[in-house]
Amino acid sequence: MELMVSTNDRIGAGAPVGEGRAAGMAEGARVLGPTYAALDLGTNNCRLLVARPAREGFRIADAFSRIVRLGEGLSQSGRLGAPAMARTMEALEICRDKMEQRGVTRARLIATEACRVAENGAQFVSRVRDRLGLNLEIVNRETEAHLAAAGCASLADPQAEGVVLFDIGGGSSEIVWLARDEAEHPSADVRERVRVWASLRLGVVTIAEQFGGIDISADIYEKMVAHVAGRLTPFVQRTASETRCKRFHLLGTSGTVTTIAGVHLGLQRYDRRRVDGLWMSAAEVTAAIRGLRSMSYAQRVANGCIGAERADLVLAGCAIFDAIRRAFPADRVRIADRGLREGILMQLMSEDGVWSGGRPDVIS
Repeated sequence: MELMVSTNDRIGAGAPVGEGRAAGMAEGARVLGPTYAALDLGTNNCRLLVARPAREGFRIADAFSRIVRLGEGLSQSGRLGAPAMARTMEALEICRDKMEQRGVTRARLIATEACRVAENGAQFVSRVRDRLGLNLEIVNRETEAHLAAAGCASLADPQAEGVVLFDIGGGSSEIVWLARDEAEHPSADVRERVRVWASLRLGVVTIAEQFGGIDISADIYEKMVAHVAGRLTPFVQRTASETRCKRFHLLGTSGTVTTIAGVHLGLQRYDRRRVDGLWMSAAEVTAAIRGLRSMSYAQRVANGCIGAERADLVLAGCAIFDAIRRAFPADRVRIADRGLREGILMQLMSEDGVWSGGRPDVIS
């Protein structure tokens, strides 16, 4: 369900702020049309993007991200816990205020795995609507996989016959076989390029809760990888006949892959501009994961690209990534700091016909 905000409900639409802009867009490029918002409420994070269309893509007007751990303990209890819901409600209130302040005229607000599987997920969504006036939409797994693909497909090598795109989440992980875009005039809708998709009912939170996240021995790590590999088998079988040319590569979007990229670059503090679109060789990924696995929990907490909120989850993410890498060996991986929210924004803007020339080349 989309949240439609009338102009009478606006609280002062502000000028775009500088958290990001469409990559390759010249400063001062003319901004077109209304203001859009995309919210992604996952098992671990609550994330918002507010953007305005421009000729080459869209300009980010505001952004928000907070780790809320909505799915904390869900794998054991089957329910969303009261503290987790309270944390999430606080984050959603901030998101609502930002949308009002920016004069959002059209938005899509989605909730994913935690709300999908929790016994009280629908009740929580109703509470959000009643208390905050936000209409969260619990999307199915296919929708989530396609939105993730739409959000970062522009980073795929256009010469590759096929690419394995994956999004490692908190409670689920989406994986897609993305074919090359053969259209003469590409559109923003990438669904025709998705040959095979799967949603694995596991993510960094569920794996960490099952195997641990503080002290991970080599044996436990391999058990994590094997567990994921078992869940990945049907997707591997369904893609066996797909073409893997010399330019075949992986395309990853998630906190896991961006953390690995930050560690690889030796960043003292995470810098999206250096990470989004980064190419890493297989050897570089292996070395970065090895470095993460060699850190103590305290060292992970102290690392500027990880921090206390991710320190107990990052090795679970590495195990999921390694399972994918072993199933689909590739010489290189492209890192995306973009995904569901960008996919939603592209979909909304495309539906409104803001880009007469087809899909924007690059978004940010």
